[in-house]
Amino acid sequence: MDSAVQTINNLTIGFTSQKGKQISILKNISTTIKKGETVGIVGESGSGKSTLALAMMGYVKHGLYTISGECLFHSNNLLEMKNKDLENIRGRKIAMIPQNAGQSLTPNLKIGYQIDEALKLHTDLKKEERDKKISELLNKVRLPSPEIMAQRYPHELSGGQQQRVAVAMALAGNPELLLLDEPTTGLDVTTQAHVLELLNFIAKDTGTSMVYVSHDLGAIAQVSDRVIVMYSGEIVLDGPVRSILKNPIHPYTFGLLKSIPKLTSPGLPDSMSGSQPQPGTIKTGCSFYERCDLAEDKCKNNSPTLEYIDDLNTSVRCFKYKELINVKETNLDTVKSINNDVLQNEILDISKVSISYAKQKFIDQLLNKIDDSNPTVQDINININKGETLALVGESGSGKSTILKSIAGLLKTKDGMIKFDKDKVLSNDIKMRDPGFLRAIQLIFQNPDESLNPNHTVEEIVSQPLRLYFGLKGDELKQKIIEVLEKVRLGEFYLTRYPRQLSGGEKQRVAVARAFAAKPDIILCDEVTSALDVSVQAAVLNLLQELKEDFGTTYIFVSHDLAVVRAISDRVAVLYQGRLCEIGPSKNVYQLPSHPYTEVLLGAVLEPDPDVKPKLVAEDIVEEKPPEKGCSFQGRCPRILGDICKNEVPPWQIGENGNSIRCHIKVEDLKKQQNIN
Repeated sequence: MDSAVQTINNLTIGFTSQKGKQISILKNISTTIKKGETVGIVGESGSGKSTLALAMMGYVKHGLYTISGECLFHSNNLLEMKNKDLENIRGRKIAMIPQNAGQSLTPNLKIGYQIDEALKLHTDLKKEERDKKISELLNKVRLPSPEIMAQRYPHELSGGQQQRVAVAMALAGNPELLLLDEPTTGLDVTTQAHVLELLNFIAKDTGTSMVYVSHDLGAIAQVSDRVIVMYSGEIVLDGPVRSILKNPIHPYTFGLLKSIPKLTSPGLPDSMSGSQPQPGTIKTGCSFYERCDLAEDKCKNNSPTLEYIDDLNTSVRCFKYKELINVKETNLDTVKSINNDVLQNEILDISKVSISYAKQKFIDQLLNKIDDSNPTVQDINININKGETLALVGESGSGKSTILKSIAGLLKTKDGMIKFDKDKVLSNDIKMRDPGFLRAIQLIFQNPDESLNPNHTVEEIVSQPLRLYFGLKGDELKQKIIEVLEKVRLGEFYLTRYPRQLSGGEKQRVAVARAFAAKPDIILCDEVTSALDVSVQAAVLNLLQELKEDFGTTYIFVSHDLAVVRAISDRVAVLYQGRLCEIGPSKNVYQLPSHPYTEVLLGAVLEPDPDVKPKLVAEDIVEEKPPEKGCSFQGRCPRILGDICKNEVPPWQIGENGNSIRCHIKVEDLKKQQNIN
């Protein structure tokens, strides 16, 4: 166990600026990866995590170069090896699993062929042996019916299955070291928990060393033996996972953990102020000085070294770490309770809405009719009050974003109607909608990179709704833009910036500013925090809550992160296969009894605590479409009763806590069964 697979000594990687200055991205990194060890590397975007992981493969991104140090794999410095020699190591001895398996798999080649390619390249097996090995690998990553799966194309697999195929391809050469770059980011909570369980199994079964790069401390807690925390290109904390996450002795790690919403603590978490310094801007002193609550003059003028603390088996880069050693973990749970004034004044009524993606025949197009007996979304009934935050939760394919698009007018409904402000029926066709309704309902998208025009400045982006809906121009327009930007904590100096010059959190703030510029009554938030670092996520959630308190805005919030939903929502609606399973006040949905599907979702939530393991009570199966009859969850339900679930649509029941649950099992019986578990 103690023999080192890889050793990094004083590694510094950087680039030369336009002014000819040498600027470091990684600064004096030293660490060792032992045989059979899983090391998690965490930090915000731009901390140097991915640059370090790529250096471990002997790869330095275009424009960067090695300034000093070495990266040794069994005494060979990867950064000085020729490409031909590296080809014998990459894939065979060191393998990498990318962030988005869907993009790394060739779309027009079958899965079996792609694994066979990896085997041809990295092993000396004959054709018959390779065919046998393909089945073995697909079995090892727990994919059902390996022979059938090998004949499928990537688009025929779910996100979780694609990720498992990427793991199988990485294992094809029996590597000694496996590098994983955010391998579960973007996956559903249940799929993520299953993939992490698989990685734990592989680490134990094969003895492979793993380096797991992520900004998700919940995922890191489940797979890692040791954690390296990076900030501004430096290692600031390095030690055993339990010690790092339960008693963080660096103020940055302490701040990250405080920023994470938790199921056990309703309300909004604290957000860390500021952002990481740009490379080359810190000349002297601690790089975390500007954001640190414990900082003093010594920190501003002197750079702390990475000091090893024998008692804790941990290395820390901080002058003030002793002040955090005895801080109890309960102090991490500082949350702000939400002060919501929800008026009993209905602003949106979704009544018997069904939505279908079925192709219309020519006659149906003329008659504006959709013929589909089993639509994607069916019979949705939800009413939303002014000033309320309603969350829609469920896995990918549950119909959350589909419902949002229909409310916004981007997708036609098959049946039912959507009423705004009590009695105003919203037209199915966005072109027929009153401009006042278009202004009143605004969307904030998941990825600001895709929703902000890269060729427009922040001023142009925020000016569009002000011009369109209020006819503002000249000085009045500019003053209003500055006012709106200040509301989202972006100053006047952002006006001339382009999206590419902003951080992820700043881009999302611009998207929020654009939505609020229209003075909407309802804002539809589609996974608005899923691509953000935990510290930025907490800041955006706090911002949305502040704006809501100021303007009385109503939010419909779509997310697959149940902890985020708990932090911000008043009511939660749980969807599976486009059917409502449960709806009720947020605090009640998170308590027993729950619909069996809600129970599955809650059990799979990852806490940033290595002692709290997810409960995987249902298989990670993706169903292509809802069943023709019976309960929508019958194919995966751990509590299925039998034929009644397969043939009859379950009735709605109201529990004593006010929750509405759609299930054949009586609420009292559900409570008893779930309490036993």
